[in-house]
Amino acid sequence: MQELEHVHPPGRWTRGRLLGAAVAGGAVAAGGAALAGRGGAGTSVAAPSRDTDAQILNLFLLLEYVQQDFYRNAAEAGSLGGELARFASTVGTQEREHVAFLSKRLGSRARARPRTDFDERMTAPDGFREAAVELEEAAIAAYVGQAANLTRGLIGNVAVLLSVEARQAAWIRSIAGVSPAPRAADPARKPDDVIADLRRKGFIA
Repeated sequence: MQELEHVHPPGRWTRGRLLGAAVAGGAVAAGGAALAGRGGAGTSVAAPSRDTDAQILNLFLLLEYVQQDFYRNAAEAGSLGGELARFASTVGTQEREHVAFLSKRLGSRARARPRTDFDERMTAPDGFREAAVELEEAAIAAYVGQAANLTRGLIGNVAVLLSVEARQAAWIRSIAGVSPAPRAADPARKPDDVIADLRRKGFIA
């Protein structure tokens, strides 16, 4: 099967630009800066703490907010059919539950919901498939890179969110006609690396 990176028909978004259109005010960059200075491969220089927990959970919450809005917008547009429509509806509900979980854990420390404004091309089947793959992969990279840096009591709770994100990514990759499991293991990545990659792909302005 062909890899998604090599499929870019004319008029399509170049590598997405989803987060660049979606997140206002550089909020993702701020989340990465708050966690900068960590060790390589997602390891932490400082010991886990409640402050670190809040920074990491807010990074996850930001990504979940954007995913929730993306899937809701696509479902409401009514341009998707069949398996894509079922995917958007199912995953949108799951992302809403993820937002609720993270918001509850953070309490008064939860970040504000970002403003989102998705281009209409992101509601068309081809644009939706490509953007969904990119966004799910970004979320997994953030979770894998930072979940182990949480305090012990939170790691297990967040791991169940990561497992769902991985299933979502496999589902949309399969719909898109690319390998649902292209690697034996997803590498851990630091937030600043994830954010830099999203910038290179055009997700963040």
